[in-house]
Amino acid sequence: MLRGARYLFVAALLGLVPARGSSDGALRAAYSGPVSEWPAATLDNGVNFVEFAPLPVTTAAEGAARKAVLGARLFADPALSVNGSLSCASCHDPAAGFTIRSAHALGHDGTPGLRNPTALLDTPARSAFGWDGAPVSLHERLLMPLTDRSEMGNPGLGDVLARIKEAPGYRASFGEAFGTSGIDAPRLAEALAAYLVAQPRENRFDRFLAGDHNALSDREIEGLHLFRTKAGCANCHFGPRLTDDGFHNLRLSSFREPREDLGRYRVTSRPEDIGRFQTPSLRSVADTAPYMHHGHVGSLEGVVNFYARGGGEVWARNAREAADPMYPHAAALSPHIRPLDLGAEEKAALVAFLKTL
Repeated sequence: MLRGARYLFVAALLGLVPARGSSDGALRAAYSGPVSEWPAATLDNGVNFVEFAPLPVTTAAEGAARKAVLGARLFADPALSVNGSLSCASCHDPAAGFTIRSAHALGHDGTPGLRNPTALLDTPARSAFGWDGAPVSLHERLLMPLTDRSEMGNPGLGDVLARIKEAPGYRASFGEAFGTSGIDAPRLAEALAAYLVAQPRENRFDRFLAGDHNALSDREIEGLHLFRTKAGCANCHFGPRLTDDGFHNLRLSSFREPREDLGRYRVTSRPEDIGRFQTPSLRSVADTAPYMHHGHVGSLEGVVNFYARGGGEVWARNAREAADPMYPHAAALSPHIRPLDLGAEEKAALVAFLKTL
């Protein structure tokens, strides 16, 4: 809701996309106050929207810096894989937003993975992990790739720990980080988690939210307004982390095709979860191309075009597929996805805003 006389003259703009030019200043004025006074987000029924906000400042635990330094070394060490060919950074490159710039990562034996690696900058705040939302703790999730046959390939964590213990300097580094000697799986996971938590997180949009209203250009503010209103992005991307942590079907499961991926169904075995994938955080999204769980969308422009045309398509190619009891679930597009009447300038404004995140 808008408050104050200085916002009355832009009331007619709410829910609309401003024309370029003279209205830019009016739209900037609408977003120049506290977030509580911004134009209301346009939301579908049932959306539990949380208003945009900077990420909360967290206080580092005692010794966290030393653990983060140790975690950085471990994260980049190929000795964690069975044949010394992969490190955590091989699939979650810090220079690429903690994912990779190709559709699929390669396992220790060179086999491509099923999915594009999830970006890890947002990982410490999640309660479920991966595209299908595996219900494990952060520490458990960080250790899982080490013994996954399609990833780092170790028969067990004992093999990894044995190599770390034999490597020069690790015994001393673990002792310095944890205050006592010893290398075990919980400490390995804690060091890796400390490294991820220590990554810088502020962006230009955070500064804008905090009151620096020169942090965004007029074009970027237009994109922000579109994001919250006409484009419908705020139905699934909201709150400090810009995600609802939910699971949605965009019709990208490649149903009954060679690269079929049924998403959350693999975790829950519930038919209604076929084709649903977890909403990623949009923080650092400009650094994490390619996009979607299959990594087939190469740019933010492509992402905007995908949503503007109303998501993907699933169709039965023959009578047998049409009769498949799973088919209706695979074809059940999220109710938040629909074709959008967005012009080229509007799409460009959305992309410009996304790059501020």
